[in-house]
Amino acid sequence: MLQPPPARPGMREDEVDTPALLIDLDAFEHNLDHMAGLLAPTPAKLRAHAKTHKSPVIARLQMARGAVGQCVQKVAEAEALAWGGIPDILVSNEVVGPPKLARLAALARISKVAVCADDPSQVAAIEAVAEDAGVRLPVLVEIDVGAGRCGVLPGPDAVALAKLIAQSKHLIFGGLQAYHGSAQHKRTVEERRTLIGNAVDGSRRTVEQLRQQGLDCPIVGGAGTGTFQIESASGVYNEIQAGSYVFMDADYARNLDEAGVPVSTFRHSLFVLATVMSTPNRNIAVVDAGLKALAVDSGMPTIWQRPDIRYLSASDEHGKLEVASETTPPKLGEKLRLVPGHCDPTVDRYDWYVGVRGGRVECLWPIAARGGMH
Repeated sequence: MLQPPPARPGMREDEVDTPALLIDLDAFEHNLDHMAGLLAPTPAKLRAHAKTHKSPVIARLQMARGAVGQCVQKVAEAEALAWGGIPDILVSNEVVGPPKLARLAALARISKVAVCADDPSQVAAIEAVAEDAGVRLPVLVEIDVGAGRCGVLPGPDAVALAKLIAQSKHLIFGGLQAYHGSAQHKRTVEERRTLIGNAVDGSRRTVEQLRQQGLDCPIVGGAGTGTFQIESASGVYNEIQAGSYVFMDADYARNLDEAGVPVSTFRHSLFVLATVMSTPNRNIAVVDAGLKALAVDSGMPTIWQRPDIRYLSASDEHGKLEVASETTPPKLGEKLRLVPGHCDPTVDRYDWYVGVRGGRVECLWPIAARGGMH
């Protein structure tokens, strides 16, 4: 059930009901512009990953800055974007089951939609729904570039599957999906370069073997916020699927450069606003944002601009904070911004973004694809 928004435009930030999902609009717009600027000199284009923001509003802002489209992980996310007017969507994942595939094929009447496959039976199933719907669907072959999750091996296995797609009357070979997810969060730049170097080599080899079989490869897509600069400079990848860069989270902020300092030039723009609901002693405070308000799979949130306070533990509705003895503890009723450890599943807990600028609420955006698991 859609919940009423926790704020209204013009309200002061400290009046917003909590827990609430805030976007600091100045930092958010910096991130949008910064990514566009970083990719502009490269041959790669941004196909921003909407599994992070789940919002046609944000998708349109990314496309206004040069993104060629959006990618998602679920058909329900694709539906929310297509109904919101986004014209080019890739489901960068396998979709299995006639109901989901039929919904995907139906979207092809209002948007350009594509999907991934890593098995001949998937290709046959996609072809069947495309024929039934009277559409042609682009299908990308997903290759396993080192993540050990989905995908066929680069090289001959990928080429065989691509040829099967290309020979179909109702499908179009769309290219390669070559994403290495676990590489995004390797802390040292050496680790990230090594892993993505292997991904680039496998992708390059597969593209060449496709060419030898007379198959063009329109898309070589992948990369994420942690590694996109490597892929975009590779000369192989032409679509970058970064998503978290719009918000940044506490986990991505731990990635380091050659000097051992945080590498990211993006800013934290997503926060969970929480209220101090209990102060049992001067070293402990409790906020109203726990497991139902924040994803903690990538670690506990950090307290924005308060390094003297540590988010110690979370229960369903409570977050326990540890306050350094030499600092002034937060007051009962005080509002604190929390930086989530993992932005994507945190966003999925909320119905509304509360956009703030200069301490005031400027806008409210619905999170249209919230809960889109199917």
